[in-house]
Amino acid sequence: MTSTPEPGQHAPENRPERTVEDVMWGRVERRKARIRAQIDRDRQGGHRIPTWVMATVLGLILLGWLYLIFFD
Repeated sequence: MTSTPEPGQHAPENRPERTVEDVMWGRVERRKARIRAQIDRDRQGGHRIPTWVMATVLGLILLGWLYLIFFD
């Protein structure tokens, strides 16, 4: 006869406990999956501002900053 767990308790499972290595490997796999998903989203496009526009704005900001430093 098997005993049933009390309310609020979990039934014992027949699987072995996870080792530290299993936990770390799971974290690595989840991180890889997140990175792959991010790359897939980035490759699909749909960007609101093109990259070349952002690079141009950054260049203008840096040139303006350098102008203020050297010619002020």
